[in-house]
Amino acid sequence: MRTATKVTAAAVFLGPGIAIAEPNVLLIIADDMGLDASHCYDLGDQQAPMPNVEAMCAEGLVFDNAYAAPVCSPTRATIMTGQYGLRTGVGAPVAPVGTNGLDADTLSLFDVLANTDYSANLIGKWHLAGAGSDLNHPAELGVPDYFGLFRGTTRDYSNWTAVENGQEVQVDTYTTTAFTDRSIDWIGAQDEPWFLWLAHNAPHSPFHLPPADLHSFNDLVDDEDVIAENPLPYYQAMLEALDTEIGRLMGSMSEEDRDNTVVIFIGDNGSPNQVTPGFYGIHDAKGTIYEGGTHIPMVAWGAGISPGRSDAFVNTTDIFATIAEIAGASTDVSDSISFKPVLEGGEGDRDYIHVELFLEDDTSSSDIYGWAVRQDQMKLVSLQNGTEALYDLSVDATEQSDLLADGISDDEQEAVDSLRQIRADLEAQ
Repeated sequence: MRTATKVTAAAVFLGPGIAIAEPNVLLIIADDMGLDASHCYDLGDQQAPMPNVEAMCAEGLVFDNAYAAPVCSPTRATIMTGQYGLRTGVGAPVAPVGTNGLDADTLSLFDVLANTDYSANLIGKWHLAGAGSDLNHPAELGVPDYFGLFRGTTRDYSNWTAVENGQEVQVDTYTTTAFTDRSIDWIGAQDEPWFLWLAHNAPHSPFHLPPADLHSFNDLVDDEDVIAENPLPYYQAMLEALDTEIGRLMGSMSEEDRDNTVVIFIGDNGSPNQVTPGFYGIHDAKGTIYEGGTHIPMVAWGAGISPGRSDAFVNTTDIFATIAEIAGASTDVSDSISFKPVLEGGEGDRDYIHVELFLEDDTSSSDIYGWAVRQDQMKLVSLQNGTEALYDLSVDATEQSDLLADGISDDEQEAVDSLRQIRADLEAQ
């Protein structure tokens, strides 16, 4: 049975002697956006123009060591529950048939916020309902007024089926615009502090040419064969369209509301492999537990945020405890460590990163399933097929040189033992 305890709302520090009680919180997720796509990190030369997010990076706090699961559903489950997939069972993209979704009896972030003064909602991509779940799955997990894309994706961004309060409805508005419209309406109707999880499905495939007023890629043609041959500029146009709508959403808010809002922007996993060929060397991006699949862009901006860059470790599980703490709620989920002190200019409490990708009862020899643990700059990748690799990210950021390939030193063995022990302790909890 899900339970949560109501406590007094916390205050967020805003400069010397200034505090904001009960700030609003806006969590924006870009679907399939890795570090390579963001000017906030400037890796390579294939970043999308996203002036609104770039302004947030310039004025807010950029996280250099934020990590997620390598695919959609597990990341969303970690945010919703504050738990790793090894506890929730959500280790791969969920599907309506044959794959478990998130158990509706799990204590959710929305259950926790229901015991505060906050109104809360989720608009956009859900992708947490598996076999046996019905269209009321968001409501069963505490989301009071869900509207969005219930499954993982859509074949057409401008002609799609939404779920609204447990019922299917047809929508002919571009998804990024539809989610923004609904968010503007919902925020405008609130008279209490609020939390909104805005889960865009852009720039997830299918790649396409967005509405012309949302991007600057005027030389692109709307042709499926051309897109298939070179999807990168279309992917970038989709991200720019997303950024344009973020700007419209922020512009719709009153100055008072903006001044009292914390914005957290993240990608949910690495970029699609169609737009990153060779970018991460011998490894792919999305769908792998290597850096290209799990090391994500993340920025916090707004009320009480100490600007700059942070090298603090953050797992997406930590968003659960952080938002709960901002809202004044107490949580007791061991996998979720609040990074609210980091937002205020302090130090983080997480000393390792843990990511995973798995199927229930999977016995395949695939080299994409497994887990990885990072502590300091050492990272151990343990694949489900039984192989392991050790990397020193301080000199090998894209994991090209496996330190275990040519024997192992005493220091490397010590690192392997320590990283294995972290995973063993998690499994034992």
